[in-house]
Amino acid sequence: MPGFCLAFFLLLIFAETASAQKPTKIELIRAETLEFDKHLKKDVRRLINNVKLKHDDAYMHCDSAYLYTDENRFDAFSNIYIIVSDSVFIWGDELQYSGDTKIAELHGNVRMVDGETTLTSEHLFYDMQRNVAYYFTGGHIVSSENKLNSLIGKYFTESKMFFFKDSVHLVNPDYTIYADTLKYNTQTEVAYFFGPTTIISDNNIIYCENGWYDTKNDLARFSKNAYLKNEDQKLKGDSLFYDRNKGYGKALKNVSIQDFKENLVIHGQFGEYYELTENSLVTDSAYLVKFFEKDSLFLNADTLKSLLDTCGEKRKLLGYYKVKFFKPDLQGLCDSIIFFFSDSTINMHGSPVIWNEDNQISAAFIQIFLLNNTIDRMHMKEHAFIASQEDTSGFNQIKGDVMHAFFEDDNLHKIDVFENGHTVYFVKEEDDTKTGVNISKASTMTIFLSNNQVNRIIFRAKPNATLYPIDEVPEDEMLLEGFKWLHFLRPTDQKDIFNWRTFPNDN
Repeated sequence: MPGFCLAFFLLLIFAETASAQKPTKIELIRAETLEFDKHLKKDVRRLINNVKLKHDDAYMHCDSAYLYTDENRFDAFSNIYIIVSDSVFIWGDELQYSGDTKIAELHGNVRMVDGETTLTSEHLFYDMQRNVAYYFTGGHIVSSENKLNSLIGKYFTESKMFFFKDSVHLVNPDYTIYADTLKYNTQTEVAYFFGPTTIISDNNIIYCENGWYDTKNDLARFSKNAYLKNEDQKLKGDSLFYDRNKGYGKALKNVSIQDFKENLVIHGQFGEYYELTENSLVTDSAYLVKFFEKDSLFLNADTLKSLLDTCGEKRKLLGYYKVKFFKPDLQGLCDSIIFFFSDSTINMHGSPVIWNEDNQISAAFIQIFLLNNTIDRMHMKEHAFIASQEDTSGFNQIKGDVMHAFFEDDNLHKIDVFENGHTVYFVKEEDDTKTGVNISKASTMTIFLSNNQVNRIIFRAKPNATLYPIDEVPEDEMLLEGFKWLHFLRPTDQKDIFNWRTFPNDN
């Protein structure tokens, strides 16, 4: 008995469901002429002039039609006009409609209007049951300021959502979008991208393979191989956020900003780009690669900024907090660094140290002058110090308040010392045998080097100099005041710029 009751209950549910899903019949509301054609099936009616049909809540108008009463369908011709709802209207040249499936198939000059959205196509299907329009042979949509074309499209009139596929092309007064697959909400005017997508405007080109664009507010998020590119720079990241009104872009994870003019690229995990000023910032594992003709400079810092001056003409690059760089012929570190691209100069602040070949160069402030992308000269101010290790017996040293160092073929060639000049250098025979140590003081001097060895010194003021035999040098004079040998801080390769080591007395 319980089993019988359950079966009977399920039967009732099935009967109610089947009844609810049973299609309703198409109703003939009006026609000026109704004909029966003996050449057609007996259930076919030919309707002519001012024809009006109804199915459920939809009304369909046309000039003529064939109504297949037994099959619950009709074919309509000329001046097709369908009232789907209070807001959805469809026009066309021909229509095939099934009351069982509630699908209308329209051909020729098809136009569908839903509020401010207009869809045109040569071949359109409309599902009355799900309120969905779709096409497979091309369509054109106009909504607000946006015009969109695609080969395949689907429109949900209730949610106001479009899905486009294949050769998607959206035109806005400010930009044009080319996409493989796009979802677009006509109410919010937000477009969602799937697959290769390119957005072109007068200011930039944006590419992504996933993301969205709020066309009303000009806000966007792009991901998957995303980049933003203009004439001078290219911003990349796993995720890009863009505000077109403010000209502001933000990038997260695997960020890079490439500067085509300066031939460099900045990497990091967080980046910002200001389109109007062409300023950019990268931080979180930030590093720079500057490409030269023969090699490259690799530089790491906590934060890297690229800025234009107030005139918007001259660019400079700032790196600050724990700056460390490597180039095969030049290495260094400091607290902050500024590259001035207009005159090819580099300013180093905050305990800067530079290594070139065997020389360690330090001062409170160092300014490097480049010529043809190689070091031409260097200015050191306050506590300027140059040291090189002779061997286990000691160090060659030069110090002064101010120094100007000159280079030839990337090698230190001449040094001008101003104020409180002081030197310690080993004197050698032609066979490199050390014979003594020269310790001299003079307010101003010029030192010439050959193969990174002191060749001669010209004193510009009266010197106080002593040449000690190699075995008689006073131990307390072998190291000048302020000497620090910092070889353990020197970057050994491009990967070592990420290893920040501190002075022994630092906390």
